[in-house]
Amino acid sequence: MKKIFSTLLVMMLALQAWAVDLPKQGFGMHIGWAQPTLRVNDPSAKDSLSHHLQFRGLKVGVVYDASYIAGFGSSMGINYTFGVYNSGWQSRNPAYGDYPKDRQLITYHELEAFVDWQYKFEVAKETYLILYTGPTIQCGLSLDWRKDTKDDITGEVVTVNGDAIDAYKIDEDSSLGNNAFKRLNVTWGVGAGFQYKRYFLRGGYDFGLINPYKKSDFANGVHTRGRFDQWSIKIGMYFWYAD
Repeated sequence: MKKIFSTLLVMMLALQAWAVDLPKQGFGMHIGWAQPTLRVNDPSAKDSLSHHLQFRGLKVGVVYDASYIAGFGSSMGINYTFGVYNSGWQSRNPAYGDYPKDRQLITYHELEAFVDWQYKFEVAKETYLILYTGPTIQCGLSLDWRKDTKDDITGEVVTVNGDAIDAYKIDEDSSLGNNAFKRLNVTWGVGAGFQYKRYFLRGGYDFGLINPYKKSDFANGVHTRGRFDQWSIKIGMYFWYAD
């Protein structure tokens, strides 16, 4: 994984150095909506990723854009992504009543470095439609999981595991090892966009390429195979743009 991360950084630096003298290039920032999605297996079906957790969040980052020849170019940069998953209150045994109820709260923070190869179609003066695809290296900063239980008599909410557990810091050999996650993830994204002068809008989907779990033990009937995908829509502008 370190080799992949190093390779992507070298590619970004090489492309930037090559593009220094190009007439069409820009540097700016973007902000937008993000929906990281953890797709996991059904414990009874190893090959099926039928369950998923959708995090609602945001993304903000900086971007460098360059066109090399005849509309072909690249967009590269660094993002920060934040997301929250809230399962809502769910009855533990619906057949026996509404209580006790459980709720899962998960917060997700990560940094990512991306390189997208793109093609811009000029549809009017200084107006472009964009198609892009490329890899992203994600580094998880924290994945804090908390479980609450609501008692049927007092209605008191009890946090089962005390302070939130960071799934990146769990030892895979511990009793909670089946919840241990890898910090690094690689995705491949596809998307489209629109640019008018210095302003742009981009949206796409990133497919996770690596199983995020540290453990692969199906004996305990838990989720141990999956992938981290992500939807995103970003709006931004170039503070500096040479056309």
